[in-house]
Amino acid sequence: MKDVLIITSYFPPETGAASNRIFHLAEGLKSHDFNVSVLTPLPNYPTGEIFKDYKGKFKHSSLENGVLVHRLWIYASNSKNKLLRLIAMLSYSFSLAWFFIWHKIPKTVIVQSPPLLVAFTCMLCLKSKKRHLILNVSDLWPIAGLELGAFKKGFSYKMLERIEHFNYKRANLVLGQSEEILTHITSIYPNKSTFLYRNYPEFESPELNYKPSEGKLKIVYAGLLGIAQGIYKLCQELNYENIEFHIYGSGAEQSKIEAYLSSHPELPIIYHGQVSRNELHNVLLQYDITIIPLLKRVYGSVPSKIFEYAKLGLPMLYFGGGEGEHVINTYELGWIAEAGNYSELNTVIASITPKMIDLKKRQEIMKKGQIEFDFKSQLTQLKEQL
Repeated sequence: MKDVLIITSYFPPETGAASNRIFHLAEGLKSHDFNVSVLTPLPNYPTGEIFKDYKGKFKHSSLENGVLVHRLWIYASNSKNKLLRLIAMLSYSFSLAWFFIWHKIPKTVIVQSPPLLVAFTCMLCLKSKKRHLILNVSDLWPIAGLELGAFKKGFSYKMLERIEHFNYKRANLVLGQSEEILTHITSIYPNKSTFLYRNYPEFESPELNYKPSEGKLKIVYAGLLGIAQGIYKLCQELNYENIEFHIYGSGAEQSKIEAYLSSHPELPIIYHGQVSRNELHNVLLQYDITIIPLLKRVYGSVPSKIFEYAKLGLPMLYFGGGEGEHVINTYELGWIAEAGNYSELNTVIASITPKMIDLKKRQEIMKKGQIEFDFKSQLTQLKEQL
């Protein structure tokens, strides 16, 4: 049985796409007879505070569904202050380096990136001729940060670019969740071994029993309420004449959204808070369509919601540009509107009729999700790479 260590900044009981992605990777490798262990911080995302059950602990190790999980100390923060965010990343990097000194590390290690500094610590400390380092790149930093306005070109940006390139250079294999990510990496290191590893979900598709809403179209967003998603602005820009907008999730914009709803009680916007993933799957089935927005088009980004919602048979309205548009169009999963063009978005929404979102359409979407976005077949291909 081959030993594999996964190093990540996010893992259940934390919620979100990054946590789910690594959890399913760990579970999948275990089912393929790998001896899997995970290194992750004490859970703190997205609140920026260590979860109640882990407070006061410097380290916590437990066997969870056959996977040995080591949770390390971190200075937890979700502050917008860049210095505090840097301290948080450096604190986890310090914990990782300390762990590496006192523990035997397997020959095969999968490192999640971003955060770049965490990946850099792993690539710097663990490189060995006998070790196979695999870098799992889910977003292109610092490019994404530049496009989102988090960074400006200058000394700091150049340093982050150097760290990014160092990470790619040290990796024996790079996994990328989009074709754009792999294109970017091979433009820097043309001979680098790469593998397209999408964030396909692992769950059984539910039984569909959908009836279109009477009256207003019910649109739902579920996920992180972060700056990149732009849900606060979306609340301001939607035309509510013929729609209801339902929101599930939490994040940096939550307080702004709640304040906006309090000051505009006349708008048909309902914020439901955060629910578990299993509960969410059942809840989503009652809505007519889901919207997947990005405030700006981010190079390399393909929201994992696309693959999850396809397996639920949920029609999608994609409002983020880039490779995500290509996936929606190629597999006929719903509609697209130009990223940032709210006028076009409202026009597209107004054009959606009940016939376009009927049970037959949902069954077609679900079938494509089951066939095209199959976690098990992708994992079998990855196993050959390992």
